[in-house]
Amino acid sequence: MARIGVVSIPAPGHFYSVGALARKLRSRGHEVVYFDIPDFRRRVEAAGLEYGPIGRDAYPLGSMRELDETLARLKGIEAFRFTIRRIVKNSTMVLDDLPAAAREAGVEALVVDQCQVAGGAVAEHLGVPHVSVASALPINLDPSVAPFQFPWRHRRGAAARIRNRAANWLIGRLITPVASEVDRRRRSWGLPPLEWGPAAFSRLAQVSQLPAALELPGRRLPPNFHHTGPWTDAESRVAVDFPWHRLDGRPLAYVSMGTMLSHEYAHFRPIAEACVGTGLQLVITMGGAGDPSRLADLPGDPIVVGFAPQVDLIRRSALTIFHGGLNTTLESLACGVPTVVLPVTNDQPGVGVRVEHAGVGRSIPIARATVPRIREAVRAVLEDPSYRERAVAMSSRIAEADGLNRAADVILSAFESAPMARKESR
Repeated sequence: MARIGVVSIPAPGHFYSVGALARKLRSRGHEVVYFDIPDFRRRVEAAGLEYGPIGRDAYPLGSMRELDETLARLKGIEAFRFTIRRIVKNSTMVLDDLPAAAREAGVEALVVDQCQVAGGAVAEHLGVPHVSVASALPINLDPSVAPFQFPWRHRRGAAARIRNRAANWLIGRLITPVASEVDRRRRSWGLPPLEWGPAAFSRLAQVSQLPAALELPGRRLPPNFHHTGPWTDAESRVAVDFPWHRLDGRPLAYVSMGTMLSHEYAHFRPIAEACVGTGLQLVITMGGAGDPSRLADLPGDPIVVGFAPQVDLIRRSALTIFHGGLNTTLESLACGVPTVVLPVTNDQPGVGVRVEHAGVGRSIPIARATVPRIREAVRAVLEDPSYRERAVAMSSRIAEADGLNRAADVILSAFESAPMARKESR
């Protein structure tokens, strides 16, 4: 039995998937400590995991709401720049707090979210093995595909590689503040500088919940990289009340803009207007982050709730309309439900590209998501049966992949191949 620490970034979407992975590792007989800031303590403990406190000074209770509301008002590169500043602050906190917290908890190995680059540096500093996991789209940059921040169609050939290299250079420039912050601490710990590329992540194993079937063809990834499929755990989900009696028998469209983006109420009006006359009944969730009463006057009289039993509603849906978060994408496809993606920022444009390339939905960047364009996309997905047929085929491949168990197998096998740190007294 090993004592394994898990560190991600303080974002609900990352916790849903990485937390499910942590629970799976615990079910294999290992002790698991999930390190996170005070705002996430209740989530961690409600999932039945041991909570490892970090960030008490940098992120006092209630800090995340203001950060999420700021992000909701931004789009595109500006939103990505804000995310980078947020990651720099979070990285500094992890570099400050995690070494002592991990020692006190007596962890022998670390599972580190790719978005938390500082976690790998801490593992090296402590001399414990670590595995990198990708809850969002993989961060690995290579010229075979465009960085996920860009909504470009996937192309192959010399011109596409030149375009992708230029975009990779730009992303490298934008993430310089993160790498610089980590490098300063690495130097003080006597570690070599961070090399952004394959060496930025674990040499033991890198694991992604993105199914291989949804990845773009020709992707060049390191040999220790594993696509496993979704990390979902129904038992960890909290029961949610929903007015089921209000469903009237019309085909259902499930609408979500995620937790961090639901404060931007303007996103929902064009969606509701576009669906008028399509024969759909809309269920809109605010992801626990917004006020449903602010959307009481939407056209078409959709059902608007603060929080929803997402998977139960997706199973009943004709399609989903959402921001392109990877968790919602995978839950939709696991249920065989096609999608209309309205990407806003971060990895969401790349998710939209993969959805369109796989033929399981349509994607419109939020800046171009006018009522006519959304309506055309919705009608196309509803009226062309090939979208659902491909989504159903994808659901079979996802089920066969058994992502959560496969990810746990890879992680534990990697740790077994590496010398574990001695457990310190707690």
